[in-house]
Amino acid sequence: MQNVRLSVAWVIAGVCLGALGFLLFMGQPFTAKAQESKRFQYRIVEVLPDTQNMQTTLNEFGSSGWELVAVSMGNMTEPRLIFKK
Repeated sequence: MQNVRLSVAWVIAGVCLGALGFLLFMGQPFTAKAQESKRFQYRIVEVLPDTQNMQTTLNEFGSSGWELVAVSMGNMTEPRLIFKK
């Protein structure tokens, strides 16, 4: 009984290794593709600290494809909105 289990285990292992070898042989060759570096543009905009002005500025830049990535409070009176495209 022990020999039968051991034989079945070896058969299963052989089939799995054979299938893996077949897939590696027949599959697409593994080639390392150099990734093209992404290029971003950044824009820093100082706005007045009222909600309506900030919302208008955010909507303007958002409709032009800019994404807000950070808000910096330089001198604590004028927020700087940092956009990336």
